[in-house]
Amino acid sequence: MIRRKIVNNIGLSLLTLLLCLTILVLLIFLVRIFYLGGKVLSWEFLFTAPRNAMQEGGIFPALIGTFWLTVCSMMIVIPLGVLTAIFLTNYGKPKCLVNIVQTAINTLAGTPSIIYGLFGMAIFVNLLRFNVSLISGAFTLAILALPLFITSCTEAIKSVPIDFYEASLALGATKKQTIMRIVLPTALPNILTGIIICIGRVAGETAPIMFTAATFYTRRLPKSLSDEVMALPYHIYALMTEGTHPEYQKSIAYGTAVVLLIMVLGVSATAILIRSYFRRKRKW
Repeated sequence: MIRRKIVNNIGLSLLTLLLCLTILVLLIFLVRIFYLGGKVLSWEFLFTAPRNAMQEGGIFPALIGTFWLTVCSMMIVIPLGVLTAIFLTNYGKPKCLVNIVQTAINTLAGTPSIIYGLFGMAIFVNLLRFNVSLISGAFTLAILALPLFITSCTEAIKSVPIDFYEASLALGATKKQTIMRIVLPTALPNILTGIIICIGRVAGETAPIMFTAATFYTRRLPKSLSDEVMALPYHIYALMTEGTHPEYQKSIAYGTAVVLLIMVLGVSATAILIRSYFRRKRKW
């Protein structure tokens, strides 16, 4: 008994130490990035286009490009993800087909993002001749985010108690009515959390848009789905690797990284708040 307590205490101490080290590394990373990038943050930086060989101006085209890439990709992901999750949890027959689809989803979820970029270039840019454009990037990002969202939706639907199904069917509701009026509203908080997490993932990706949507520099905002766009992740990459004035562009890259971090952290915080709100509401 005493030996077991000693082992438990040692294990707990190790876990606590690892947690503290993880938090420390994260804090050092955030403080460093915010220290280097916070110097350039201003309204002009956020709402003007870059100029003078990217030594001056701001990141407004990259902000707008990231926004439209995220919105267009999520418009594809949400309906497909929800419908696929409903099929897997309620209509999936035969069992072997469900297992094949589930295996494919798990495999795609673990595929490196650069592979999605090459796939998007081969299919949307070259084969379908969409060229480097907003629509090519949106489709590529949608394919990248879809496995994650399907998994999230599937778990959200599975978390609905079986009693809800049985009570609804016992009252004479059809299976479709039960799913639409009972299951989906009950699973909605977790589905919303999955949506917000996917938004954070999509907004921060560089490799999938490198070959399909992003351009190094443009002062124009996208006016159609066929326009190429600037994006925050690729803007950081371009400034740090392809710039002609690294001493000036390095600070702009750090400032862009701060903006991207704030966006991703804000999205994650929103997911936590929504989940907490619905949990409290459910307890009431």
